Order: sequence, then C-alpha cells, then structure tokens
Amino acid sequence: MKCLLQYQWVKLPRVSLPQGKGLMGYWAKLASRAAFRSGKAVYCGYQNDVIPGMWAGGIVGLKSILGVRSRSQTLSVLEKLAELGYIRYTLDTKTKKLTYQIHDWVLKCSGAACMDGCVYATEGYGFLCLPRNITQRLVDAGHTFQESDAWLDLWCHTIWKDRGNAFSMLGPVIQIERRHSVLTLETLGQRWKWEKTKVWRFLRKYQDTFPLYRLPGSYGCLIYNGQYPTGTNTSLPSPEDVVRILKEIRISFAKTHGQGSDHERLNRMIAKFTYKNGTDFLMQKESCPQSVQKCRVALSAPIIRAYFSLHCKNCRNCSYDCRGTTYGTDFEKKKEIRGPC
Repeated sequence: MKCLLQYQWVKLPRVSLPQGKGLMGYWAKLASRAAFRSGKAVYCGYQNDVIPGMWAGGIVGLKSILGVRSRSQTLSVLEKLAELGYIRYTLDTKTKKLTYQIHDWVLKCSGAACMDGCVYATEGYGFLCLPRNITQRLVDAGHTFQESDAWLDLWCHTIWKDRGNAFSMLGPVIQIERRHSVLTLETLGQRWKWEKTKVWRFLRKYQDTFPLYRLPGSYGCLIYNGQYPTGTNTSLPSPEDVVRILKEIRISFAKTHGQGSDHERLNRMIAKFTYKNGTDFLMQKESCPQSVQKCRVALSAPIIRAYFSLHCKNCRNCSYDCRGTTYGTDFEKKKEIRGPC
C-alpha cells in the first residue's frame, strides 16, 4: 500500500528497526515486542492478560528487549518515554511484574487478520504501523536528537507517489513538510539540534538506507528511502532521472520570476509542476514504449535548442502533446548533481 503524506501512518518492518542510541530506538523495540491482539501472553513461564499494544513480564525480560544491562537504566528509559507521552507503565514492587502500554498504537492496522496463534509478535517478522508525527513530539519538546531518533524521523517522513512531489514518482523520498520537497542539511540540523557536519556524517553512515542526491547550486538535496516496503518492485532513481525531472520543472517555469532563495523557489515550482503534470508524467513514463518516449521533453540530448509540438501517435494510451520550449544552454553546464546542500 502506498503511504502518502496524507496518510497518518507509515510501515516499519520489524527486521529494520532504528539503529544507534536514542529514545525512538528504545520505543521501537518496545513496540515491536508488544501484543498485537487481546489474549493471554506467555513470557518467562508466566501467563498475563494483555490487549493490543501491551506487554507484561519481568524487569529481566525488559532489559533483554531494550538491550541494556542495568535495572536503573531500564527504568530511566521507561520514565523518559512516559514523560513524553509515548508509553505508560506500571511496576508491582511485590511481584516484580512490569507492564507497559504503547500509546501510539494504530488499532486499524494491528494485525486483525492474525487472530490465531501467539499473542506477542515474532521478533523480526511483519511490520509496525507508526504515526507519521511520532517524532514531532521530540521536536516540540526541544529534545536533542540521537542517532535512532534521526533515523526514525527520516523514515516517518517517507512519501511515495505523492501528488505534490514529482520526485516521489521515482521512489520513496523524504519530505518533512508540505511543499518542501527538497531538503537542506541546515534544515535537518535545526530540527535535530545538530551541526551541519554531524548531519552529513549521519547521512554518509546510513547512505545505504537513506541515499542523498545533491542538486545543482544552492537548491538543496533529495533523500530517498532505499528500504521502504512499497509492495511493488521499486528501485532507487539514477542521478540522470533526477536531473531529467529537474530540467522539466525548470523549463516549465523558465519565464516565471519569484521571490526568495533558490531553494524556496524550487520547492514552489516542484509543487506546482506536480499538481499540474505529476500523474500524467508518471503514466507517460510507464505506458509509453521507449521509442515513443523520445518525443518527450528533457531527455538526455547533448545540445537542446528547441522543441516542437509532436503528437504521440504510436501509443493508444497516450493522449498528450510534447510542449515546445526554447531555452539557453546555460543549464547544460549544471546538469550534474553537485554542489553543497
């Protein structure tokens, strides 16, 4: 299923939990081991009644789930998560029984089809449904992000085939806000309370999961999600594909002048271009054979001087005309993805 920006949740496979230290990494571990249906759960030889999003057991079992060594550290993690409203927990001092309940549990996607079998989810199997704004609580509280917090923040802001972002047609891409398709390292640094160099090191460390595409000049960068489960066979776009779409957007607004920085203007152009041509652009790419696609604007010709309106007669599924546009060759010098974000 497509998880567009308009949806309130995203999918996170249990085999791909956030890496590194941080509160959201601990939260993901707790959520991944909680019950997905009501029933009697067996843990460490004890049976306990649980409901969806709940876990019951002992402090030793919880230390194993969180991957911490001490009892005090375990209780400290639970207390911080409870203060931010992510969980609530109880600890019986007599029986040493500990229970926690996940607040942000998506009931509509909690495994209703899996009503038989064990109550607790199998480790590394299936996926979690995360509210898209789950990390916003850390931002509002002025929390300094750690590694797993930033990792999950990018994951929760993954969109795919969104009507306001042409680059999401190529694959799952990161978008923090509406009409802000292109990111900058400074923007992420302000959100996470990091220096720009630390953001860069983080993205380099996790480049297999979140590959970064630099755009020309001071436009910014695109960050894709290479592990997001779309349900279909998708591959990450090539730099040539990104440049080709950027060319089409710039050609469409060649005679338009706007205020603000290059980064701000580009975000506005992407939103307008996608709302106008996004779906048609994707359908043309998927339905037209390669021989027919040559009539489309902004393919990789060595020197592009002018285009004339040519109707696509060889494809019955296509009902568009290629727009003719004349422009200078100065952009050809910037067709490579380069420059700082």
